[in-house]
Amino acid sequence: MLRCRHFKRVFDFFLSVTGLFISLPLWCVLALAIRLSDGGPVFYFQERVGKGGRIFKGIKFRSMVPDAEKNVGPVQAKTDDPRITKIGRIFRATAMDELPQLVNIAKGDMSFVGPRALRPKEIELTPGSEAVDMSNIPGFEKRTSIRPGLTGFAQVFASRSLPREEKFKYDVWYVENMSFWLDIKLILKSFAITSRAKWDT
Repeated sequence: MLRCRHFKRVFDFFLSVTGLFISLPLWCVLALAIRLSDGGPVFYFQERVGKGGRIFKGIKFRSMVPDAEKNVGPVQAKTDDPRITKIGRIFRATAMDELPQLVNIAKGDMSFVGPRALRPKEIELTPGSEAVDMSNIPGFEKRTSIRPGLTGFAQVFASRSLPREEKFKYDVWYVENMSFWLDIKLILKSFAITSRAKWDT
């Protein structure tokens, strides 16, 4: 398992650096589109929980209005979230807002494949509107035993509407069954979803 994780890190580094080099012209286009849409900042920096609970700064292209969390705190975006800008909906459907996280992968904060990087003290709102701390949900500790991913088993196969407890089961399954070839399959499936602009927004 340790050998697999070492190879995974080497693969992540070289693929992320290659991706950064190839995608730089696209960065310029996306940055210009954000500036022209509302004049706000291009990038959004957000604290995320990494491997072993370590906190790092995640980097994304901004897809929400400035100060989107000013009155609500760290609540995950929902379907038809009014905080998401018009161009942000396109970014999210194609996962273009995630492109700057190639920097996080190169630095070792993240991996290409792994559980979604949660926010510190992020909450889950139950159907009864009860706020539940993510760290109290079964599977939380297991999923933080590896680096969070740009994509992952839960991101590809679990619906956004699925309760977090169920999504964590997908993450735990991945941690227990991770392999290089599984990562390749999930990366290819993610590219297919991006090409069809079918990511949940």
